[in-house]
Amino acid sequence: MTWMNLPNRYLIVILTFVSTCVCYIERVGFSIAYTVAADAAGINQSSKGTILSTFYYGYACSQVPGGWAAQKIGGRKVLLLSFVLWSLTCFLVPLDPNRVTILVVARLLVGVAQGFIFPSIHTVLAQWVPPHERSRSVSLTTSGMYLGAAMGMLFLPSLVKLKGPESVFLAEAALGVLWSVLWFKYATDPPRSEHPKAAAAGFGESLLPTEASPRTKMENGGSTVKATKIPWKKILVSRPVWAIVVNNFTFHYALYVLMNWLPTYFEQGLQLSLQEMGSSKMMPYLNMFLFSNIGGIVADHLVTKRVMSVTKTRKFLNTVGFIVASIALLALPIFRTSGGAILCSSVALGFLALGRAGFAVNHMDIAPRYAGIVMGVSNTAGTLAGIIGVDMTGRLLEAAKIEYSGLSSPESWRAVFFIPGWLCIFSSFIFLVFSTGERIFD
Repeated sequence: MTWMNLPNRYLIVILTFVSTCVCYIERVGFSIAYTVAADAAGINQSSKGTILSTFYYGYACSQVPGGWAAQKIGGRKVLLLSFVLWSLTCFLVPLDPNRVTILVVARLLVGVAQGFIFPSIHTVLAQWVPPHERSRSVSLTTSGMYLGAAMGMLFLPSLVKLKGPESVFLAEAALGVLWSVLWFKYATDPPRSEHPKAAAAGFGESLLPTEASPRTKMENGGSTVKATKIPWKKILVSRPVWAIVVNNFTFHYALYVLMNWLPTYFEQGLQLSLQEMGSSKMMPYLNMFLFSNIGGIVADHLVTKRVMSVTKTRKFLNTVGFIVASIALLALPIFRTSGGAILCSSVALGFLALGRAGFAVNHMDIAPRYAGIVMGVSNTAGTLAGIIGVDMTGRLLEAAKIEYSGLSSPESWRAVFFIPGWLCIFSSFIFLVFSTGERIFD
């Protein structure tokens, strides 16, 4: 028992929830601050897309090394080092849109640092949280991403207006340092030596396994770990695996495009001021926070009460989430008011989060022993979606700006929202046809 008489594992879960929240405040904050600074400096949309997508190159490169480092050094230490690195980068690097090289290097560093965070979190949770608490612990931790994005959209535009874009960097750095201090003070490694039943309770197991390791009995009554070969070929040619990969790509394409370009859409597409939109601009991400947790609760209810099979539950929630999101995305450029844009983006992101109760949990259904491998493959696809989507959106807008003499017409933004909209329809069809809730890897 520690702070406020909370058990250690609860405190760890709360701190990891806050960590994902702070990370997404940083991501949304950069897009807001950079958009304002770049527009003031006359930077074109294509160049903005390049800078905004640079983060994801670094993020993609460090996910696998992050998992390896967390296993070798310890998730607690790696998580602390990652936060310190990106916080210092935000604090030291000036927000000058004309100093492109410095910004590119800085965003790469922040991307690399944050790429270590989620593998470290999974490692820490695997060590601290017993199996029967992991689903809700992981759900709560990851939902911090969406709450952080909502808080960033709510508070940071006002900070930009009062103190300027550079103040966002300093505020994000301060949040990162504050969290690092709390983590350093309160986070510890699980005292396994004091808990002989820890292994039986599931402590110390990795949520991101790199190798299957069933136990075999020895003659003296003990046990040893027998490593088995990971079926890479079977995984990479599996249709259910590719159904997960395709849907992960689409989910993150839509999420990252909206996260990075919604501020520009509000400011230039609708001629609205983020500062004057009040709390309404946080609704898309708050909806994600709510629907993410609702999806998990509904899925567990349908399965445990035997309302639907696992397969039907995954397909039902994924299809509902992605089809409703596609309709909202296709309708988004039609609405020319603040309320209409907020409604469409809220519905789109909220139901995409609901769809995660389908595809995002499915890797644990089909490959519980290799869930980390399937997760890594699909997450890599999700990160590539950020690189492709954010950069291509900038190029689309630059071309539209020339063709339509600006970005204030709905035609300028149609392709931006139609691409993820049609991707959602395609992905839901792929998951409906090829996915399964049955275990297919022994």
